[in-house]
Amino acid sequence: MVGRAQPVLAGVVTALVGFASSFTVVLAGLRAAGASDAQAASGLLALCVACGLAAAWLGWRHRIPMSVAWSTPGAALLVATGPPTGGWPVAVGAFLVSGLLIVAAGLFPPLGRVVAAIPKPVAGAMLAGVLLPLCTAPVRALVEVPTVAGPVLVGWLLLHRFARRWAVPGALLVAVVAIALTSPSTGLGGAALIPSVTLTTPAWNASALVGLALPLFLVTMAAQNVPGMAVLVGYGYRPPFGAALRATGLASLLAAPAGGHAVNLAAITAALAAGPDAHPDPERRWVASVTAGVGLALLGLGAGVATALVAVAPPVLIEAVAGLALLGALATALAAAVTDPATREAAVVTFVVTASGVTLIGVGGAFWGLVAGCLMLLLFPRHSAPEAPPAPPDTPERATPDQRSGAIRASS
Repeated sequence: MVGRAQPVLAGVVTALVGFASSFTVVLAGLRAAGASDAQAASGLLALCVACGLAAAWLGWRHRIPMSVAWSTPGAALLVATGPPTGGWPVAVGAFLVSGLLIVAAGLFPPLGRVVAAIPKPVAGAMLAGVLLPLCTAPVRALVEVPTVAGPVLVGWLLLHRFARRWAVPGALLVAVVAIALTSPSTGLGGAALIPSVTLTTPAWNASALVGLALPLFLVTMAAQNVPGMAVLVGYGYRPPFGAALRATGLASLLAAPAGGHAVNLAAITAALAAGPDAHPDPERRWVASVTAGVGLALLGLGAGVATALVAVAPPVLIEAVAGLALLGALATALAAAVTDPATREAAVVTFVVTASGVTLIGVGGAFWGLVAGCLMLLLFPRHSAPEAPPAPPDTPERATPDQRSGAIRASS
């Protein structure tokens, strides 16, 4: 009986951690893109249902624990980019185009290979630049609203030390309590606590397609879908990448008119359902991903309450909780950006341009950061690997390649 319940419990934990850890990022992103509170709540609900349906279908169909989530880096991109020219309808149009590109990548493998061909240091630097503004929010919150931000940061630190996976949900809970204690007169009576689907007629313009839709597609692919597949491969599975892209891309298309920005394979919480803690038998872990999908869809019913809490809280505090959720992703992106000395300068240029938040001809910094990094690689090709340091005086020098030509040196 315990064995049967284990993957179900793992799925419940996956859904709770996935939702509580990053729904603040989603709401911050949707509101930054021009959504009203009702439209943001609708977007969060649509994402929960779309992610849940995609996870349940992929897990049941392929018997693989393929967890599905919303694009947390994509939501951070919305914060960094701000409202596009034309407002929320244009943002919804960009969401649709991004979803179409994900479906196309699933239908035409060469498109997926083109995305994978983007140098990892440049992709990591672009993601780091997108995440940086939110990740600095905890520091700003500590200065601007210390009475509520201080307990949040202390709670996060303690849980990060002793129960890491619950650090961000715990920090969120502390934030809710702090808001209630410091603003007792603030009520939620006027808020729509039960979310409803608010459809938006999409609109398009060239600057949003280049500056929002394309970066959203690239960030979602590079920071979510590809790492999500790597997690599954690391646990010994052979997931169908094309089918996963088609399912998550279709889910993105269905969620977009209601305000959902992007659906993808989970990268951060994927290990909770795919690892041995879900079940000792790898053949039974798919139950965890299906349960997580159902749980996430049900958690979407709380989108109205979540949006109402965000609406009454100091904006910098919500950004601070979102930033805490993204610190690990920022560290990973920075490490990927600067690991290779040959591409380090190009990665730094990408990071600086992206983090600057500049907008040129209506196109945001993420696109220009990617362009700048790729231009650096083209103009300044990779240098050869640095030569090995000279051998110590008491160590015989190795022969050069020319001296070794025509001979095979036996190892001593």
